[in-house]
Amino acid sequence: MIFLQKKITNLNLNLNLNLNLKNMYPAELVAPMQSDLTDHGFEALNTTDSVKEVLDSKEGTVLVVVNSVCGCAAANARPGAKLALQHEKKPDKAVTVFAGVDKDAVNTVRMYMLPYPPSSPSIALFKDGKLVHFIERHQIEGRMAEHIAENLKMAFDQHC
Repeated sequence: MIFLQKKITNLNLNLNLNLNLKNMYPAELVAPMQSDLTDHGFEALNTTDSVKEVLDSKEGTVLVVVNSVCGCAAANARPGAKLALQHEKKPDKAVTVFAGVDKDAVNTVRMYMLPYPPSSPSIALFKDGKLVHFIERHQIEGRMAEHIAENLKMAFDQHC
């Protein structure tokens, strides 16, 4: 009987912990994926206010990567974005939000990305507060990082 009570107590604790989780993924899981970009010059935006502060700016260019735990983010989106930032022309600022982690920040970024539907991973370029280039998930999946980087470099040449 005591064993059963302990099991029920543990189940209740686990259920309560899961219901109270703000993020879909544990911090330990996403930390290396997030630092994959932040270690290369991207600023992590974690709040609605931080997103608005950056994207409401009416001057300059901003590259936004909506990061994800999926394989196409790891193999294609993140490496492609990092390669693109090695180009001679590049945005004034590079930022990232993490889908499934920074829920409010991601939802805010996605409002700026309209009319495109939510997509993660995805990569956007803003100029003077306007969305000027967007790469959706279906344009990332199955594409080599070098192709994504070339796509971004062309956008940088045109807008930066």
